[in-house]
Amino acid sequence: MNKLKNLLSSLNLGVEYIGLREVETRKISLDVRNEIFEEIHSSIDHGLMVEVLINGQFAYAATNSFHLVDVQACALRAKSLAENASKLSIYPFTLQERPVMVGEYKIPNQKGFDSFRTKDIHDLLIEVSTKLNVSNKIITRTANFELTEIKTIYVSSIGSEVHQTVLRSSLGMSAIAQDGPTIQKRSWGYDLNAQLGMERIDRDQLFREAARVGAEAEELLTAKDCPSDTMDLLLAPDQMYLQIHESIGHPLELDRILGDERNYAGWSFVKPIDFGKLKYGSSLMNVTFDPTIKNENASYLADDIGNKATREYLIEEGVLKRGLGSLESQKRLGVLGVASQRASDWNRAPIDRMANVNLEPGNSTLNEMISGIENGVYMFSNRSWSIDDYRNKFQFGCEYGKLIKNGKLTTTVKNPNYRGITTQFWNSLKMLGDKSTFEIGGLSHCGKGEPNQLIFVGHAGPVCLFSNIEVFGGGK
Repeated sequence: MNKLKNLLSSLNLGVEYIGLREVETRKISLDVRNEIFEEIHSSIDHGLMVEVLINGQFAYAATNSFHLVDVQACALRAKSLAENASKLSIYPFTLQERPVMVGEYKIPNQKGFDSFRTKDIHDLLIEVSTKLNVSNKIITRTANFELTEIKTIYVSSIGSEVHQTVLRSSLGMSAIAQDGPTIQKRSWGYDLNAQLGMERIDRDQLFREAARVGAEAEELLTAKDCPSDTMDLLLAPDQMYLQIHESIGHPLELDRILGDERNYAGWSFVKPIDFGKLKYGSSLMNVTFDPTIKNENASYLADDIGNKATREYLIEEGVLKRGLGSLESQKRLGVLGVASQRASDWNRAPIDRMANVNLEPGNSTLNEMISGIENGVYMFSNRSWSIDDYRNKFQFGCEYGKLIKNGKLTTTVKNPNYRGITTQFWNSLKMLGDKSTFEIGGLSHCGKGEPNQLIFVGHAGPVCLFSNIEVFGGGK
Protein backbone atom coordinates (compact mmCIF):
# COMPACT_ATOMS: atom_id res chain seq x y z
CA MET A 1 0.00 0.00 0.00
CA ASN A 2 2.79 2.46 0.90
CA LYS A 3 4.54 1.86 -2.45
CA LEU A 4 1.38 2.74 -4.34
CA LYS A 5 0.63 5.76 -2.15
CA ASN A 6 4.16 7.06 -2.71
CA LEU A 7 3.73 6.70 -6.46
CA LEU A 8 0.40 8.52 -6.27
CA SER A 9 1.86 11.44 -4.32
CA SER A 10 4.78 11.71 -6.76
CA LEU A 11 2.67 12.04 -9.90
CA ASN A 12 2.50 15.53 -11.39
CA LEU A 13 -0.44 15.77 -13.79
CA GLY A 14 -2.67 18.75 -13.08
CA VAL A 15 -5.90 16.73 -13.18
CA GLU A 16 -8.99 16.61 -10.97
CA TYR A 17 -8.57 12.99 -9.92
CA ILE A 18 -6.05 10.15 -10.09
CA GLY A 19 -6.68 6.51 -9.18
CA LEU A 20 -4.08 3.73 -9.11
CA ARG A 21 -5.15 0.06 -9.15
CA GLU A 22 -2.44 -2.57 -8.69
CA VAL A 23 -3.40 -6.16 -9.47
CA GLU A 24 -1.29 -9.29 -8.91
CA THR A 25 -2.79 -12.60 -10.06
CA ARG A 26 -1.30 -16.01 -9.31
CA LYS A 27 -2.80 -19.12 -10.87
CA ILE A 28 -2.10 -22.84 -11.13
CA SER A 29 -4.17 -25.54 -12.83
CA LEU A 30 -3.82 -29.30 -13.44
CA ASP A 31 -5.66 -31.51 -15.93
CA VAL A 32 -6.06 -35.29 -16.15
CA ARG A 33 -7.64 -37.29 -18.98
CA ASN A 34 -8.26 -41.04 -18.84
CA GLU A 35 -5.96 -41.44 -15.81
CA ILE A 36 -3.12 -39.75 -17.68
CA PHE A 37 -1.71 -36.47 -16.42
CA GLU A 38 -2.04 -34.01 -19.31
CA GLU A 39 -0.95 -30.57 -18.21
CA ILE A 40 0.10 -28.25 -15.43
CA HIS A 41 -0.13 -24.53 -16.06
CA SER A 42 1.22 -21.88 -13.71
CA SER A 43 1.31 -18.11 -14.13
CA ILE A 44 1.90 -14.84 -12.29
CA ASP A 45 0.67 -11.54 -13.72
CA HIS A 46 1.33 -8.15 -12.12
CA GLY A 47 0.66 -4.61 -13.26
CA LEU A 48 -0.90 -1.21 -12.68
CA MET A 49 -3.85 0.74 -14.08
CA VAL A 50 -3.87 4.54 -13.93
CA GLU A 51 -7.18 6.40 -14.09
CA VAL A 52 -7.61 10.16 -14.39
CA LEU A 53 -10.49 12.64 -14.50
CA ILE A 54 -10.14 15.91 -16.36
CA ASN A 55 -12.72 18.17 -18.00
CA GLY A 56 -15.50 15.78 -16.98
CA GLN A 57 -13.97 12.70 -18.65
CA PHE A 58 -12.35 9.56 -17.24
CA ALA A 59 -9.57 7.80 -19.11
CA TYR A 60 -7.18 4.93 -18.43
CA ALA A 61 -3.70 3.66 -19.26
CA ALA A 62 -1.79 0.64 -17.95
CA THR A 63 1.80 -0.44 -17.32
CA ASN A 64 3.60 -3.44 -15.87
CA SER A 65 6.39 -1.20 -14.54
CA PHE A 66 6.31 0.38 -11.08
CA HIS A 67 9.14 2.84 -11.70
CA LEU A 68 7.99 6.42 -11.25
CA VAL A 69 9.11 7.53 -14.72
CA ASP A 70 7.05 4.77 -16.36
CA VAL A 71 3.99 5.36 -14.20
CA GLN A 72 4.23 9.11 -14.89
CA ALA A 73 4.36 8.44 -18.65
CA CYS A 74 1.39 6.08 -18.32
CA ALA A 75 -0.57 8.71 -16.39
CA LEU A 76 0.19 11.33 -19.07
CA ARG A 77 -1.21 8.97 -21.72
CA ALA A 78 -4.42 8.67 -19.70
CA LYS A 79 -4.55 12.47 -19.32
CA SER A 80 -4.18 12.94 -23.07
CA LEU A 81 -6.98 10.46 -23.77
CA ALA A 82 -9.27 12.24 -21.30
CA GLU A 83 -8.52 15.64 -22.82
CA ASN A 84 -9.30 14.37 -26.31
CA ALA A 85 -12.50 12.69 -25.11
CA SER A 86 -13.67 15.90 -23.43
CA LYS A 87 -13.80 17.64 -26.83
CA LEU A 88 -16.64 15.27 -27.81
CA SER A 89 -18.21 15.00 -24.37
CA ILE A 90 -21.84 13.93 -24.05
CA TYR A 91 -21.91 12.96 -20.36
CA PRO A 92 -19.60 15.01 -18.12
CA PHE A 93 -18.62 13.29 -14.87
CA THR A 94 -17.53 14.62 -11.50
CA LEU A 95 -16.01 13.28 -8.29
CA GLN A 96 -19.51 12.12 -7.33
CA GLU A 97 -18.80 9.10 -9.54
CA ARG A 98 -15.71 8.25 -7.45
CA PRO A 99 -16.59 7.77 -3.77
CA VAL A 100 -14.01 7.72 -1.00
CA MET A 101 -13.53 4.17 0.31
CA VAL A 102 -11.11 2.81 2.91
CA GLY A 103 -11.04 -0.85 3.92
CA GLU A 104 -9.70 -4.36 3.50
CA TYR A 105 -11.26 -7.58 2.21
CA LYS A 106 -9.81 -11.00 2.92
CA ILE A 107 -11.52 -14.22 4.00
CA PRO A 108 -9.63 -15.62 7.02
CA ASN A 109 -8.48 -19.19 7.59
CA GLN A 110 -8.21 -20.10 3.92
CA LYS A 111 -5.66 -22.63 2.69
CA GLY A 112 -3.97 -21.08 -0.32
CA PHE A 113 -0.76 -21.62 -2.24
CA ASP A 114 1.19 -22.40 0.93
CA SER A 115 -1.00 -25.49 1.31
CA PHE A 116 -0.89 -26.52 -2.35
CA ARG A 117 1.05 -29.69 -3.18
CA THR A 118 1.27 -30.59 -6.85
CA LYS A 119 1.68 -34.32 -6.22
CA ASP A 120 -1.33 -34.45 -3.90
CA ILE A 121 -3.60 -32.82 -6.49
CA HIS A 122 -2.12 -34.93 -9.29
CA ASP A 123 -2.84 -38.13 -7.35
CA LEU A 124 -6.35 -36.95 -6.42
CA LEU A 125 -7.28 -36.18 -10.04
CA ILE A 126 -5.95 -39.53 -11.21
CA GLU A 127 -8.10 -41.25 -8.60
CA VAL A 128 -11.18 -39.21 -9.57
CA SER A 129 -10.64 -40.21 -13.20
CA THR A 130 -10.39 -43.84 -12.10
CA LYS A 131 -13.70 -43.59 -10.19
CA LEU A 132 -15.38 -42.19 -13.32
CA ASN A 133 -14.42 -45.33 -15.22
CA VAL A 134 -17.47 -47.38 -14.23
CA SER A 135 -17.53 -49.50 -17.41
CA ASN A 136 -15.81 -49.99 -20.75
CA LYS A 137 -18.42 -47.69 -22.30
CA ILE A 138 -16.88 -44.66 -20.58
CA ILE A 139 -14.49 -43.62 -23.34
CA THR A 140 -13.31 -40.25 -21.96
CA ARG A 141 -12.82 -39.16 -18.37
CA THR A 142 -11.54 -35.72 -17.34
CA ALA A 143 -10.73 -34.14 -13.99
CA ASN A 144 -9.15 -30.78 -13.28
CA PHE A 145 -8.33 -28.37 -10.48
CA GLU A 146 -7.51 -24.66 -10.52
CA LEU A 147 -6.40 -22.32 -7.75
CA THR A 148 -6.29 -18.54 -8.24
CA GLU A 149 -5.21 -15.74 -5.91
CA ILE A 150 -5.91 -12.11 -6.85
CA LYS A 151 -4.44 -9.26 -4.78
CA THR A 152 -5.77 -5.79 -5.58
CA ILE A 153 -4.68 -2.48 -4.09
CA TYR A 154 -6.57 0.69 -5.00
CA VAL A 155 -5.61 4.22 -3.94
CA SER A 156 -6.88 7.57 -5.14
CA SER A 157 -6.09 11.26 -4.86
CA ILE A 158 -9.28 11.81 -2.83
CA GLY A 159 -8.23 9.41 -0.07
CA SER A 160 -9.43 5.95 -1.08
CA GLU A 161 -7.31 3.02 0.18
CA VAL A 162 -8.72 -0.44 -0.54
CA HIS A 163 -6.79 -3.71 -0.22
CA GLN A 164 -8.60 -6.87 -1.38
CA THR A 165 -7.34 -10.47 -1.58
CA VAL A 166 -9.51 -13.07 -3.31
CA LEU A 167 -8.66 -16.78 -3.25
CA ARG A 168 -10.73 -18.85 -5.66
CA SER A 169 -10.77 -22.47 -6.70
CA SER A 170 -12.56 -24.81 -9.08
CA LEU A 171 -12.64 -28.58 -9.26
CA GLY A 172 -14.54 -30.38 -12.01
CA MET A 173 -14.98 -33.74 -13.69
CA SER A 174 -16.75 -35.26 -16.68
CA ALA A 175 -17.44 -38.65 -18.25
CA ILE A 176 -18.29 -39.34 -21.90
CA ALA A 177 -19.97 -42.65 -22.69
CA GLN A 178 -20.36 -44.26 -26.11
CA ASP A 179 -22.32 -47.18 -27.48
CA GLY A 180 -22.08 -47.36 -31.27
CA PRO A 181 -23.22 -44.00 -32.70
CA THR A 182 -24.73 -42.87 -29.37
CA ILE A 183 -22.55 -40.55 -27.26
CA GLN A 184 -23.59 -38.97 -23.96
CA LYS A 185 -21.85 -36.83 -21.36
CA ARG A 186 -22.29 -36.10 -17.66
CA SER A 187 -20.28 -33.59 -15.67
CA TRP A 188 -19.99 -32.08 -12.21
CA GLY A 189 -18.31 -29.12 -10.58
CA TYR A 190 -17.63 -26.75 -13.46
CA ASP A 191 -20.26 -24.29 -12.19
CA LEU A 192 -19.23 -24.60 -8.52
CA ASN A 193 -16.37 -22.09 -8.54
CA ALA A 194 -16.09 -20.39 -5.15
CA GLN A 195 -13.92 -18.24 -2.93
CA LEU A 196 -12.43 -21.29 -1.28
CA GLY A 197 -8.90 -22.66 -1.27
CA MET A 198 -7.50 -26.10 -0.62
CA GLU A 199 -9.99 -26.49 2.23
CA ARG A 200 -12.72 -27.16 -0.33
CA ILE A 201 -11.34 -30.60 -1.20
CA ASP A 202 -13.48 -33.42 0.19
CA ARG A 203 -12.17 -36.71 -1.17
CA ASP A 204 -15.23 -38.74 -0.14
CA GLN A 205 -17.58 -36.28 -1.86
CA LEU A 206 -15.46 -36.26 -5.02
CA PHE A 207 -15.39 -40.04 -5.25
CA ARG A 208 -19.17 -40.26 -4.70
CA GLU A 209 -19.79 -37.68 -7.42
CA ALA A 210 -17.38 -39.43 -9.78
CA ALA A 211 -19.19 -42.76 -9.40
CA ARG A 212 -22.56 -41.04 -9.98
CA VAL A 213 -21.35 -39.04 -13.00
CA GLY A 214 -19.91 -42.15 -14.64
CA ALA A 215 -23.03 -44.22 -13.96
CA GLU A 216 -25.37 -41.51 -15.29
CA ALA A 217 -23.31 -41.07 -18.47
CA GLU A 218 -23.67 -44.81 -19.11
CA GLU A 219 -27.37 -44.72 -18.17
CA LEU A 220 -28.04 -42.07 -20.83
CA LEU A 221 -26.85 -44.41 -23.58
CA THR A 222 -30.04 -46.47 -23.30
CA ALA A 223 -32.38 -43.62 -22.38
CA LYS A 224 -35.01 -42.36 -24.80
CA ASP A 225 -34.94 -38.83 -26.15
CA CYS A 226 -36.79 -36.23 -24.11
CA PRO A 227 -40.33 -35.91 -25.53
CA SER A 228 -41.39 -32.78 -27.38
CA ASP A 229 -44.35 -31.18 -25.61
CA THR A 230 -45.54 -28.21 -23.59
CA MET A 231 -45.23 -29.23 -19.97
CA ASP A 232 -44.07 -28.30 -16.50
CA LEU A 233 -40.31 -27.81 -16.21
CA LEU A 234 -38.36 -28.42 -13.01
CA LEU A 235 -34.82 -27.03 -13.11
CA ALA A 236 -31.99 -28.04 -10.79
CA PRO A 237 -29.71 -25.31 -9.37
CA ASP A 238 -26.83 -26.35 -11.64
CA GLN A 239 -28.98 -25.33 -14.61
CA MET A 240 -30.48 -22.31 -12.86
CA TYR A 241 -27.03 -20.69 -12.57
CA LEU A 242 -26.79 -20.20 -16.34
CA GLN A 243 -30.50 -19.36 -16.66
CA ILE A 244 -29.99 -16.55 -14.14
CA HIS A 245 -26.78 -15.46 -15.80
CA GLU A 246 -28.12 -15.19 -19.34
CA SER A 247 -31.73 -14.08 -18.87
CA ILE A 248 -31.37 -11.87 -15.77
CA GLY A 249 -27.75 -10.85 -15.34
CA HIS A 250 -26.83 -9.77 -18.84
CA PRO A 251 -30.11 -7.99 -19.73
CA LEU A 252 -29.83 -5.88 -16.56
CA GLU A 253 -26.33 -4.57 -17.32
CA LEU A 254 -26.78 -0.84 -17.76
CA ASP A 255 -24.10 -0.47 -20.44
CA ARG A 256 -26.05 -2.95 -22.60
CA ILE A 257 -29.22 -0.93 -22.08
CA LEU A 258 -27.26 2.20 -23.06
CA GLY A 259 -26.04 0.44 -26.21
CA ASP A 260 -22.33 0.46 -25.31
CA GLU A 261 -22.03 -3.31 -25.86
CA ARG A 262 -24.16 -3.64 -28.99
CA ASN A 263 -21.23 -4.22 -31.38
CA TYR A 264 -19.83 -7.11 -29.37
CA ALA A 265 -21.98 -8.63 -26.62
CA GLY A 266 -25.38 -7.26 -27.66
CA TRP A 267 -28.14 -5.03 -26.33
CA SER A 268 -30.99 -5.70 -23.93
CA PHE A 269 -34.76 -5.87 -24.25
CA VAL A 270 -34.96 -3.85 -20.99
CA LYS A 271 -35.59 -0.12 -21.40
CA PRO A 272 -34.89 2.68 -18.90
CA ILE A 273 -38.63 3.22 -18.36
CA ASP A 274 -38.99 -0.42 -17.25
CA PHE A 275 -37.29 0.12 -13.88
CA GLY A 276 -39.86 0.20 -11.13
CA LYS A 277 -42.60 -0.98 -13.52
CA LEU A 278 -41.72 -4.08 -15.55
CA LYS A 279 -43.21 -7.32 -14.23
CA TYR A 280 -40.12 -9.36 -14.98
CA GLY A 281 -41.47 -12.53 -13.36
CA SER A 282 -44.05 -13.96 -11.01
CA SER A 283 -44.46 -12.63 -7.48
CA LEU A 284 -42.26 -15.51 -6.25
CA MET A 285 -39.25 -14.01 -8.01
CA ASN A 286 -36.77 -12.12 -5.83
CA VAL A 287 -33.31 -11.53 -7.28
CA THR A 288 -30.49 -9.91 -5.32
CA PHE A 289 -27.11 -8.47 -6.12
CA ASP A 290 -25.00 -9.49 -3.14
CA PRO A 291 -21.16 -9.38 -3.10
CA THR A 292 -21.25 -9.61 0.71
CA ILE A 293 -21.87 -13.40 0.87
CA LYS A 294 -18.90 -15.24 2.33
CA ASN A 295 -17.20 -17.62 -0.14
CA GLU A 296 -19.48 -16.90 -3.11
CA ASN A 297 -17.44 -16.58 -6.29
CA ALA A 298 -17.66 -12.79 -6.80
CA SER A 299 -17.79 -11.38 -3.28
CA TYR A 300 -15.82 -8.24 -2.44
CA LEU A 301 -15.77 -5.16 -0.22
CA ALA A 302 -15.80 -2.61 -3.03
CA ASP A 303 -15.73 -2.62 -6.82
CA ASP A 304 -12.75 -1.44 -8.86
CA ILE A 305 -13.54 2.27 -8.51
CA GLY A 306 -13.91 2.00 -4.71
CA ASN A 307 -17.71 1.93 -4.58
CA LYS A 308 -18.76 -0.04 -1.47
CA ALA A 309 -20.64 -3.26 -2.20
CA THR A 310 -24.09 -3.65 -0.63
CA ARG A 311 -26.88 -6.18 -0.96
CA GLU A 312 -29.61 -4.82 -3.22
CA TYR A 313 -32.79 -6.18 -4.81
CA LEU A 314 -32.62 -6.17 -8.60
CA ILE A 315 -36.07 -7.74 -8.85
CA GLU A 316 -38.50 -7.80 -5.92
CA GLU A 317 -41.70 -9.86 -5.99
CA GLY A 318 -41.34 -10.04 -9.75
CA VAL A 319 -40.93 -6.28 -10.36
CA LEU A 320 -37.71 -4.86 -11.84
CA LYS A 321 -36.11 -2.44 -9.36
CA ARG A 322 -32.54 -1.65 -10.40
CA GLY A 323 -29.82 -2.58 -12.86
CA LEU A 324 -26.27 -3.86 -12.83
CA GLY A 325 -24.35 -0.71 -13.52
CA SER A 326 -21.67 1.68 -12.33
CA LEU A 327 -22.10 5.15 -10.92
CA GLU A 328 -21.29 6.47 -14.40
CA SER A 329 -24.00 4.39 -16.10
CA GLN A 330 -26.46 5.28 -13.36
CA LYS A 331 -25.87 8.96 -14.03
CA ARG A 332 -26.25 8.51 -17.79
CA LEU A 333 -29.50 6.53 -17.49
CA GLY A 334 -30.99 8.12 -14.40
CA VAL A 335 -31.73 4.71 -12.82
CA LEU A 336 -30.51 2.89 -9.75
CA GLY A 337 -27.56 0.50 -10.05
CA VAL A 338 -25.08 -1.30 -7.81
CA ALA A 339 -21.36 -1.42 -6.99
CA SER A 340 -20.40 -3.47 -10.03
CA GLN A 341 -17.78 -1.57 -12.02
CA ARG A 342 -15.23 -4.36 -12.34
CA ALA A 343 -12.10 -5.09 -14.37
CA SER A 344 -10.74 -8.52 -15.25
CA ASP A 345 -7.08 -7.52 -14.80
CA TRP A 346 -4.63 -4.67 -14.32
CA ASN A 347 -4.61 -3.82 -18.04
CA ARG A 348 -8.39 -3.55 -18.42
CA ALA A 349 -10.61 -0.59 -17.51
CA PRO A 350 -13.51 -1.40 -15.15
CA ILE A 351 -16.91 -1.74 -16.85
CA ASP A 352 -20.46 -2.72 -15.84
CA ARG A 353 -20.41 -6.38 -14.79
CA MET A 354 -22.29 -8.93 -12.76
CA ALA A 355 -20.94 -10.05 -9.39
CA ASN A 356 -23.11 -12.35 -7.24
CA VAL A 357 -26.59 -12.37 -8.79
CA ASN A 358 -28.84 -14.73 -6.84
CA LEU A 359 -32.42 -15.96 -7.02
CA GLU A 360 -33.63 -16.06 -3.42
CA PRO A 361 -35.23 -19.32 -2.15
CA GLY A 362 -38.95 -19.79 -1.60
CA ASN A 363 -40.98 -22.07 0.66
CA SER A 364 -41.55 -25.30 -1.30
CA THR A 365 -39.76 -28.57 -0.69
CA LEU A 366 -38.54 -30.64 -3.62
CA ASN A 367 -41.11 -33.33 -2.81
CA GLU A 368 -43.92 -30.77 -2.80
CA MET A 369 -42.88 -29.51 -6.22
CA ILE A 370 -42.58 -32.97 -7.75
CA SER A 371 -45.85 -34.20 -6.24
CA GLY A 372 -47.74 -31.27 -7.80
CA ILE A 373 -46.63 -32.11 -11.37
CA GLU A 374 -48.90 -34.23 -13.57
CA ASN A 375 -46.75 -34.05 -16.69
CA GLY A 376 -43.26 -32.60 -16.59
CA VAL A 377 -39.53 -33.09 -16.77
CA TYR A 378 -36.71 -32.41 -14.29
CA MET A 379 -33.53 -31.16 -16.01
CA PHE A 380 -29.96 -31.06 -14.70
CA SER A 381 -26.62 -29.54 -15.82
CA ASN A 382 -26.27 -27.26 -18.80
CA ARG A 383 -25.06 -28.77 -22.07
CA SER A 384 -25.73 -25.96 -24.54
CA TRP A 385 -27.35 -22.55 -24.76
CA SER A 386 -28.36 -19.87 -27.22
CA ILE A 387 -29.91 -16.46 -26.63
CA ASP A 388 -30.54 -13.53 -28.96
CA ASP A 389 -28.69 -10.20 -28.91
CA TYR A 390 -31.43 -8.61 -26.81
CA ARG A 391 -31.31 -11.41 -24.20
CA ASN A 392 -34.95 -12.11 -24.94
CA LYS A 393 -35.51 -15.37 -26.83
CA PHE A 394 -33.45 -18.30 -25.57
CA GLN A 395 -32.90 -22.03 -25.85
CA PHE A 396 -31.06 -24.27 -23.37
CA GLY A 397 -30.01 -27.90 -23.55
CA CYS A 398 -29.27 -30.03 -20.49
CA GLU A 399 -27.25 -33.19 -19.92
CA TYR A 400 -29.76 -35.27 -17.97
CA GLY A 401 -33.52 -35.40 -17.50
CA LYS A 402 -36.13 -37.26 -15.48
CA LEU A 403 -39.75 -37.41 -16.59
CA ILE A 404 -42.40 -36.67 -13.97
CA LYS A 405 -45.81 -38.34 -14.23
CA ASN A 406 -48.64 -37.92 -11.75
CA GLY A 407 -46.39 -36.52 -9.05
CA LYS A 408 -43.59 -39.08 -9.33
CA LEU A 409 -40.16 -39.20 -10.95
CA THR A 410 -40.17 -41.87 -13.64
CA THR A 411 -37.82 -42.61 -16.54
CA THR A 412 -34.51 -41.01 -17.44
CA VAL A 413 -34.39 -39.10 -20.75
CA LYS A 414 -31.44 -37.87 -22.79
CA ASN A 415 -30.96 -34.64 -24.75
CA PRO A 416 -33.56 -32.60 -22.83
CA ASN A 417 -34.00 -29.03 -24.12
CA TYR A 418 -36.32 -26.12 -23.47
CA ARG A 419 -36.95 -22.71 -24.98
CA GLY A 420 -38.72 -19.51 -24.01
CA ILE A 421 -38.94 -15.73 -23.95
CA THR A 422 -37.39 -14.12 -20.90
CA THR A 423 -40.28 -12.33 -19.18
CA GLN A 424 -42.86 -14.94 -20.23
CA PHE A 425 -40.60 -17.64 -18.84
CA TRP A 426 -40.02 -15.97 -15.47
CA ASN A 427 -43.71 -15.11 -15.14
CA SER A 428 -44.42 -18.84 -15.48
CA LEU A 429 -42.46 -19.52 -12.27
CA LYS A 430 -45.09 -21.21 -10.08
CA MET A 431 -43.11 -22.86 -7.28
CA LEU A 432 -39.78 -21.93 -5.74
CA GLY A 433 -37.64 -24.35 -3.76
CA ASP A 434 -36.86 -23.68 -0.11
CA LYS A 435 -33.42 -23.35 1.51
CA SER A 436 -32.92 -27.12 1.45
CA THR A 437 -32.86 -26.95 -2.38
CA PHE A 438 -30.76 -23.75 -2.54
CA GLU A 439 -27.20 -24.06 -3.87
CA ILE A 440 -24.41 -21.54 -4.50
CA GLY A 441 -22.24 -21.72 -7.61
CA GLY A 442 -20.13 -19.57 -9.85
CA LEU A 443 -18.85 -19.15 -13.40
CA SER A 444 -15.24 -18.31 -14.26
CA HIS A 445 -15.28 -16.95 -17.80
CA CYS A 446 -18.00 -14.40 -18.45
CA GLY A 447 -16.88 -12.53 -21.55
CA LYS A 448 -17.65 -8.91 -22.35
CA GLY A 449 -16.07 -5.65 -23.45
CA GLU A 450 -13.67 -4.50 -26.16
CA PRO A 451 -10.87 -5.41 -25.60
CA ASN A 452 -12.38 -8.59 -24.21
CA GLN A 453 -12.58 -9.18 -20.47
CA LEU A 454 -13.19 -12.63 -18.99
CA ILE A 455 -14.31 -12.29 -15.39
CA PHE A 456 -15.63 -14.50 -12.60
CA VAL A 457 -19.21 -14.19 -11.36
CA GLY A 458 -21.34 -15.89 -8.72
CA HIS A 459 -24.88 -17.25 -8.90
CA ALA A 460 -27.15 -19.05 -6.47
CA GLY A 461 -30.66 -20.40 -6.62
CA PRO A 462 -33.06 -23.12 -5.56
CA VAL A 463 -34.85 -25.78 -7.58
CA CYS A 464 -37.50 -23.95 -9.65
CA LEU A 465 -40.77 -25.08 -11.22
CA PHE A 466 -42.05 -23.39 -14.38
CA SER A 467 -45.42 -24.12 -16.01
CA ASN A 468 -46.31 -24.62 -19.68
CA ILE A 469 -42.78 -24.55 -21.09
CA GLU A 470 -41.88 -25.76 -24.59
CA VAL A 471 -39.69 -28.82 -24.06
CA PHE A 472 -38.07 -30.92 -26.78
CA GLY A 473 -35.50 -33.65 -27.30
CA GLY A 474 -32.61 -34.31 -29.64
CA GLY A 475 -31.09 -31.58 -31.75
CA LYS A 476 -34.30 -29.81 -32.80
